[in-house]
Amino acid sequence: MPLVEILPETHKVEITLLYGTNNNFTGERVYDFAKCYLHTDAEKLLTRAVEIAAELSFKIRIYDAFRPSEAQWALWKHSPDPDFLANPNIGSPHSRGVAVDVTLLDYNGQKLDMGTDFDEFSELSHHGNPEISKVAKTNRMLLLGIMTAAGWDFFKNEWWHYQLFNSKGYQLLSDKDLKVPMMLSTKHKKGPCK
Repeated sequence: MPLVEILPETHKVEITLLYGTNNNFTGERVYDFAKCYLHTDAEKLLTRAVEIAAELSFKIRIYDAFRPSEAQWALWKHSPDPDFLANPNIGSPHSRGVAVDVTLLDYNGQKLDMGTDFDEFSELSHHGNPEISKVAKTNRMLLLGIMTAAGWDFFKNEWWHYQLFNSKGYQLLSDKDLKVPMMLSTKHKKGPCK
């Protein structure tokens, strides 16, 4: 399997997988057993981004990484918004293990102001939105600089989302592809929106 587990101890990141909690836009846990995985190609770029951030006295917090296809269906069924979520019929870079949702922490471990929370589905979340504060703009550009210098592509509608440039060339993966499933409940079955 091309996925590697990302751990705070091995990758020097903070991991806060919000889909493993009720504190996400669905209001429910999406992952029964939240684990942070990335494709080995994406893991290399994450390692470089962590190094660049550390040189500037920042740390990376991960909100989401590999997302099983079943989880993409759960998110889409809740909010089928193509401006912020990939249609699971096409597949998300997250479900290929080649996307990561991140923010920056300062040397005290405090989250930098990015103008919105993670997963705010509004135009305020777009890169370069002129309606956020100067501090938030600066912080977004700092994150963008770190991630793109490390080799990541970005999604213009979400300041937190970064992916490999050739993400569609990677295979979609499901929960069944994991040695230890992240999702056990029947509420996450694949299927069309109703």
